[in-house]
Amino acid sequence: MKNKQSVGGQAVIEGVMMRGAKGVATAVRVDSGEITVDMKNKIPLTKRNKFFGMPVIRGFVSLIESLIVGVETLNYSASLFEDSVEEPSKFEEWINKVFKGKTNDVIMGISLIFSIVIAIGLFFALPTTVANLFKKIGISGSFALNIMEGIIRVFIFILYIFTIGKMEDIQRVFQYHGAEHKTIFCYENDEELTPENAAKYSRLHPRCGTNFLFLVMIVSIIIFSLTGWNSLYQRILSRVIMLPIVSGITYEIIRWMGRSKSNISKVFAYPGLLLQKLTTREPDFSQLEVAIKALKTAEGIEG
Repeated sequence: MKNKQSVGGQAVIEGVMMRGAKGVATAVRVDSGEITVDMKNKIPLTKRNKFFGMPVIRGFVSLIESLIVGVETLNYSASLFEDSVEEPSKFEEWINKVFKGKTNDVIMGISLIFSIVIAIGLFFALPTTVANLFKKIGISGSFALNIMEGIIRVFIFILYIFTIGKMEDIQRVFQYHGAEHKTIFCYENDEELTPENAAKYSRLHPRCGTNFLFLVMIVSIIIFSLTGWNSLYQRILSRVIMLPIVSGITYEIIRWMGRSKSNISKVFAYPGLLLQKLTTREPDFSQLEVAIKALKTAEGIEG
C-alpha cells in the first residue's frame, strides 16, 4: 500500500513539481496550452542510506535535497518559456561559451549558492545586526537579545513573503502552490483525482514548506536563546553551524504534525497554516489539472 503521506511538491513557473513513489515529476502548462511533463527517477538519499535516514539527520539532508531539486525544477520550468522572452544576456552567453554542455548545471549551482548567501544575509546576519542595536539602548542579557533576534527574524520572514506576494508573476506561482496542496489533499482522502474533486479541499496543508520554514524560525528562537551574545561574526557562524540541528528537529515536528490528528498538533500547525494564506492563492481548474498530472506521474498512476 502506498504511503500517501510521503507525497510532497512545489510550485514552479506555470506548473507543479510532485515527489512520489516513482520519482520527481514536473508538469508545466506551456504557451500552446498543452501540459509538458518531465520525470526523473530520483530516490531520496534518506532512503538509500540508513545513516542519512536517521531521525534529525534526515531533516537536514532532506532540506538540502529539496533545495537542489527545487532549483532544478524551477530552471526546467523557466527553460520552457525561454523562446518567449528577451535575448540571452552577455553573462548567459559567456556561461554558454565557457561551460557548453554543462551550462544548466553551472547556472543551477550559481542559483543555489546565491540563494543560500541571500538567505543567510537576510535571515541570519540582518536580524542579529538589528538586535545588536537594542543592546546599545539598554537591553542586556544574551537570552533577551536572542529572543529579540528571533522575533526580528520572524518579522523579516513574514514581511518578505508579503512583499513578494504582491508581484503578479509570484501570484501565479502561489496559485499553483494552492493547486499542489488541494491535489495532495484529494489524493490523501482517496478521492478520484479530478479538478472538481480537488477544488473542494483546502489550499492550506500542514506539511507545506511554508510551515517548515516558519517552524524553523520558532525552533531557532528556542535553540539560539541558549547561546551567548558574542561578536557579530561569531553569532552568524554559530547560527549557520547549528542550522542542521534546527532543521532536523523541525523536520521531525513536521512529520509528526502530518500524521497526528491531536489538538496539540493542530496548535503547532495553526501559525504556519495562517502564513500559507500569504503563500497560496485559489487555483483554477486548468492549474489543478497540471498539479494532478504531476502527482499521477510521480506516483505512477495511470490516466
